[in-house]
Amino acid sequence: MGGLSGMSAKGIEFRDVTIAYDRHPAVHHLSGSFPAGSLTAVAGPNGAGKSTLLKALMGELPLSGGVIDRGGLSARDFGYLPQAADIERRFPLTVADAVMLGAWRETGAFGGATRAAADRARQALSAVGMDGFERRHIGSLSAGQFQRVLFARLLMQDASVIVLDEPFTAIDARTTRDLLEIVQRWRRDGRTVIAVLHDFEQVRAHFPRTLLLAREAIEWGDTDSALSAANLLRARSMAESWDEEADPCDADDRRRA
Repeated sequence: MGGLSGMSAKGIEFRDVTIAYDRHPAVHHLSGSFPAGSLTAVAGPNGAGKSTLLKALMGELPLSGGVIDRGGLSARDFGYLPQAADIERRFPLTVADAVMLGAWRETGAFGGATRAAADRARQALSAVGMDGFERRHIGSLSAGQFQRVLFARLLMQDASVIVLDEPFTAIDARTTRDLLEIVQRWRRDGRTVIAVLHDFEQVRAHFPRTLLLAREAIEWGDTDSALSAANLLRARSMAESWDEEADPCDADDRRRA
């Protein structure tokens, strides 16, 4: 839906980024890039810092060190879908209202919906297979239906960069298949898509680039190489050896794997 605006030819670059809680690193000295127009999975063991990385990218967490160069993109150029557990569904919103929140760039925080925006919202709902659900309350939807609504909201945002945190967790196979097609559509449009995923086979089938993370980057690049048996074993070994009581991160420590 719509054309791209504000697309950066530089992509997004991480330079020696550390993100810590009470100086204990959740992501440690990370360097690499998400090229413009790329489709990248962020994978790794539980507690590897994947969601932390996305929150820092979105400006929700401060950096303890290093730089994230967003290539001149502003917050308006990012569409972000957090984990389902972080989304409040008890708020009294209809499906149509929830999707229209994606039009905030054109309506403003308190602006009314234009006819054009309402038409785009209907198109977005149709694109995710939710025709006829406009008046339903979001609290009445199944997990898969609600995720479709959130993808429709992202379609409304028309963002250059799409950031997804575990978008296919606890939803049915048909919904996953349909939403993966939306992801591929974003890729064909030239958008940058970054997604935290746990299903390695899903990553191999649909995501050409992968950051395999275990607080540090195990490998960041071609998916077949990043998800090699040796790399997965190394990531698992690092996860098993994590010490939550370890000494705080030294900002001058440039330890590399």
